[in-house]
Amino acid sequence: MKSFTLVLSLSPMTVRKGKRLAISIQEHMAIDVCPGPIRPIRQISAYFPRLSPTSSFSEPLSPNQVADASALSPGSAGHGGGAAGGSGTSGLLSPAAAAGGGSLSAMSSMDTSIEIDSCDSDDNTSLGTLEFDLLYEKATSSLHCTVLRAKGLKPMDFNGLADPYVKLHLLPGACKANKLKTKIVRNTLNPVWNETLTYCGITEEDMYRKTLRVSVCDEDKLTHNEFIGESRVALRRVKPDQTKHFNICLEHPPPLPSPTAMSTALRGISCYLREWETEQQRSLEERGRLLLCLQYLPPVDDDDGDGKVEAKEKERARGGLCVGVKRCAHLAAMDVNGYSDPYVKTYLKPDIQKKSKHKTAVLKKTLNPEFNEEFFYEISFSELATKTLEVTVWDYDLGKSNDFIGGVSLGCHSQGDTLQHWIDCLKNKGKKVERWHTLTNELPGSTTHE
Repeated sequence: MKSFTLVLSLSPMTVRKGKRLAISIQEHMAIDVCPGPIRPIRQISAYFPRLSPTSSFSEPLSPNQVADASALSPGSAGHGGGAAGGSGTSGLLSPAAAAGGGSLSAMSSMDTSIEIDSCDSDDNTSLGTLEFDLLYEKATSSLHCTVLRAKGLKPMDFNGLADPYVKLHLLPGACKANKLKTKIVRNTLNPVWNETLTYCGITEEDMYRKTLRVSVCDEDKLTHNEFIGESRVALRRVKPDQTKHFNICLEHPPPLPSPTAMSTALRGISCYLREWETEQQRSLEERGRLLLCLQYLPPVDDDDGDGKVEAKEKERARGGLCVGVKRCAHLAAMDVNGYSDPYVKTYLKPDIQKKSKHKTAVLKKTLNPEFNEEFFYEISFSELATKTLEVTVWDYDLGKSNDFIGGVSLGCHSQGDTLQHWIDCLKNKGKKVERWHTLTNELPGSTTHE
């Protein structure tokens, strides 16, 4: 690539009355004229390379370093007494001359400054940074997110501050069902939370395919809350039973794809409808999680022969299936307040006489209910192989029909985790087998209205 040198020379002028004062300046400027991308502007620090404290000034520059230093020298073009003569550039600030034979070349110094500047962009720092920890406990199937602090958040209020809080969402999934939220810290751009939010019922499959969306918002009492920034973390990056620390820059949400055939006015409506349809599909895909405990109790013999059996055990003396409804996690919200009033029903089908129905208590205004109730079905082991356990979750509504949230069927005709849970229960007689199940929005052969 050719380089040209532009030389400006101002001869000294005498100061006369009524004339402007002229300063004697003689300056050489080297300008590279070449096609291609625009190069970063060279800084003054490039002409004064930083030397390592352990470097020796006696080490000579390599031929390549000398060539790089000569290329950066304003007088290296050889115009008007350049480097060839060595006389016309003795008073200039040359990188090679300033280094004094140092070990760090001017080009390496420039590369360092360019690399630092490239990371310091407005897009990465204007919204702020967020620091949090993630821990997945495999034994309890729970994901813990400890939100530590944020720094340099974007001002959102008139006073130049913000009232920030953090929201968590698991994607894909119903937005309201799995939303967790921290407390609000008032009037600060550097909030400290130190708050742990926990997701229950997170399986290893979820850790492989789900993404955690962490967003920072500003609370506003008069209008709607404002979005500051977000970050998305693939849960596959988190190893079981190992805490992983994150300190990341907040970003703008990814833009929604919009059809090119539509005009600009209709494009925004199309994006909104597409997002709404996607959210509806996600809410239909996953309605929540249910933790079930299955245990087959074999018949109990009266060894004493006195015929005295406790009342609680008398019912289970002839053996049967014990179903424990432990809890539900991030259920779909069915009420306008963003919550549900859930309860659980169990059936052992086929149920000709309709006597196998059991029902838990109703828990008000929660998406993560904890029931801890057990139901017993008196049935022989051979007959149990022909049965199917149906567990459904409902939202209680006063004065109208209850809303169906989701359910799960366990039996020999099931598939995946439900089939494995059923087989484990039959193989391990007398032992409790717990497992989380994903609720589906429709069960074969069952009604979704009550």
